[in-house]
Amino acid sequence: MSTSLRAWLDVYRDSGALGFHPNPQMTLPLSTDDPLPSPSTSNRSLKVIEEEVSRCTRCGLAPTRKHTVFARGNPKASLCFIGEAPGADEDKQGLPFVGRAGQLLDKMIQAMGLDSARDVYICNIIKCRPPNNRRPTSEEIDACVPYLNEQIAHVSPKVIVALGNTAVAALLGTKVGITKIRGQWKLYKGSILVMPTYHPSYLMRPSEQQKEAKKQAWEDLQAVMKELKLPLPKKPQC
Repeated sequence: MSTSLRAWLDVYRDSGALGFHPNPQMTLPLSTDDPLPSPSTSNRSLKVIEEEVSRCTRCGLAPTRKHTVFARGNPKASLCFIGEAPGADEDKQGLPFVGRAGQLLDKMIQAMGLDSARDVYICNIIKCRPPNNRRPTSEEIDACVPYLNEQIAHVSPKVIVALGNTAVAALLGTKVGITKIRGQWKLYKGSILVMPTYHPSYLMRPSEQQKEAKKQAWEDLQAVMKELKLPLPKKPQC
């Protein structure tokens, strides 16, 4: 059994099902939502942008944060994962996705045959932790999105995986929920492919519904692998 398949089975083991289902043929529609402003064309480096983020006081999250949380991974990667906001562990360490949800995300990336430090770029819509891990407000998102747009413009990935409702709404300007939009190719600013899928924290919830969500998340990641011409793991023998 391949390393990538073992990694996904590790993610999947609590779901009670081992069969993988082929991803249905997906169309590639342009987003019908109003486009967001074009990415920044400034010549500022990611380092300079990160330093500005560390001093940011654009919204009310600044006084309560321990650290700003900019990104981790390879800024030259073809694949970018974007989540919602830092949690307690991320706030302590100043890095995105280092808590339990981050550990699951790393396993998902490993299941794709990729390394989370070498092959992907990982960040969030929001750079500071909302108190009590509440959902970010529209004002907080509006304050942070310009930084995100600059990040994406510099990294220029071929594919973005949008993790959860907040990431999908901020990137695509849509109010369509993740359960309806996941698995459908969209475009960020008319040029970068976006695959909406579930946030790892949602997949960790202990319920029967999450078994199907894990299957769907794997189908979404397989579609990304196919687009990036990555080898797909063979179906396991049960």
